[in-house]
Amino acid sequence: MTEETPGFEEKPDVPSGATPEDAESKAASSSSGEGAAPAGDASAQNAGLVAQLDQVRTALGERTADLQRLQAEYQNYRRRVERDRVAVREIAIANLLTELLPVLDDIGRAREHGELVGGFKSVAESLETVAAKMGLQQFGKEGEPFDPTIHEALMHSYAPDVTETMCVAILQPGYRIGERTIRPARVAVAEPQPGAQGVKAEGAEENAAADDKESGGPDEG
Repeated sequence: MTEETPGFEEKPDVPSGATPEDAESKAASSSSGEGAAPAGDASAQNAGLVAQLDQVRTALGERTADLQRLQAEYQNYRRRVERDRVAVREIAIANLLTELLPVLDDIGRAREHGELVGGFKSVAESLETVAAKMGLQQFGKEGEPFDPTIHEALMHSYAPDVTETMCVAILQPGYRIGERTIRPARVAVAEPQPGAQGVKAEGAEENAAADDKESGGPDEG
């Protein structure tokens, strides 16, 4: 059994006749060759990390786009629900107030005949106040031009002193909520007397001719 000599270090094989400088050069080349392999592994590892980073960025972009799309859909849903809620509320109020219109008509007739007194007057005024707070507006006045979009003509007559179709009497007031008419005003209308415009025009021409005659006629050049 051979005993190893303490402190003995292996040295690279050197051909016989080689100088110490040749031995050192061979040892250095061996060391550089051993370090080349880890450098290649690091490059491959870096490339793998870059690829993984690209995948993570792509996945993050997709998730972000999904989140933005869901958020937009949620906002549209909220707006749609709010719009539907307002529409349902307006329809419910309009239906309720439409049912109250006959009561309001009775109150109006009682007021015209001087029968709105005592506790009945207080209750009636409270009801009218509540209806007004809910958006109910009354319209229709005597002397305003007839508008078929908001007026319903129940009576018709001719009058020589009107130049267009006018509302001469309000049989039932109209009611609206905002821009929505829930009942047109029921009115009596009067139209200009047939031929009255022609008579007025002829009378105006005769008056103008008389004025010219009295002034000596038109100036002669």
